[in-house]
Amino acid sequence: MAVVPQKELLLKMYKAMYLIRTFDNTAGELFFQGKIPGFIHTYVGEEAVAVGVCANLKPQDVITSTHRGHGHYIAKSMFSRKSWEEVVNDLKALAAELYGKKTGCNKGKGGSMHAALFEVGMTGANGIVGAGIPHGAGAALAIKYKKEGVVAVSFFGDGASNQGTFHEALNLSSIWKLPVVFVCENNQYAISVPSSYSVAVRDISMRGAAYAMPSVTVDGMDVLAVYEAAKVAIERARKGEGPSLIEAKTYRYRGHFEGDPMHYRTKEELEWWKAKDPIPRLRTYLLTLGIATEKELKEIEEEVKKTVEEAFKYAEESPWPDPKEAYTDVFYE
Repeated sequence: MAVVPQKELLLKMYKAMYLIRTFDNTAGELFFQGKIPGFIHTYVGEEAVAVGVCANLKPQDVITSTHRGHGHYIAKSMFSRKSWEEVVNDLKALAAELYGKKTGCNKGKGGSMHAALFEVGMTGANGIVGAGIPHGAGAALAIKYKKEGVVAVSFFGDGASNQGTFHEALNLSSIWKLPVVFVCENNQYAISVPSSYSVAVRDISMRGAAYAMPSVTVDGMDVLAVYEAAKVAIERARKGEGPSLIEAKTYRYRGHFEGDPMHYRTKEELEWWKAKDPIPRLRTYLLTLGIATEKELKEIEEEVKKTVEEAFKYAEESPWPDPKEAYTDVFYE
């Protein structure tokens, strides 16, 4: 039986997805204007995965991320903070981090691929493929020792499922019955290599059977499908019943990185996936069932656009860090 969230949560999920989409599309545009240094890997198209999972999490729950971490950061903030004002502040800190400014969430030292928000359990994005998977298992081990009753969620891509870290982390997590949920965001490509070529099995979720853990493949373009699968896995972990593996089949609309020519995929393929877009999909669901009105959704969209605009304005106007700060925060005690 499907688990359907109440109206308040459904609207929050819509707002979170719209916020991620608007933020990352804006970040991509600003990157091409030369305002954002370094690399940018956007989450555009994959919003349903982070939102569907994080909508089930508590503020004290922990997540580990990837090089494509803006969506995870925003989703964890949205479902952990008590007020919209706090979410807005987190968004400003993320925008400033992309700019390398002093007011960034990592004081401008981490950039896009290392954004972190420890106050809500977002332990950080990671530029190394598959590196966050054992971090998730490690966090779950600490949780189990401390008997905190919380869970860890590790997000990673299809390419990372071929890394040794994936298999090692799943094996140990199963042996020790760790409270962790592994979420594979299969966006069909490891940079330019299709998962149909690089992964031996039809579904990455099939790999969970080797480690005796419940595994499922869901439509990663359907936030409600992700929400339902995550709810089962997270509740299981919270009860001390061990890890689970969720494969969410999704798609990134923009390149692997901003500037990627994307010669490895066709326009027809992109349009096929866009027809499954998770945001208008949820929007239609809300309107068709009378859960929300056009006016309510328009108000959400306008508020999000204004908030994102203000966040990047804040980033542009923020000060640069003092060069001497390069010698601070090197070690943590």
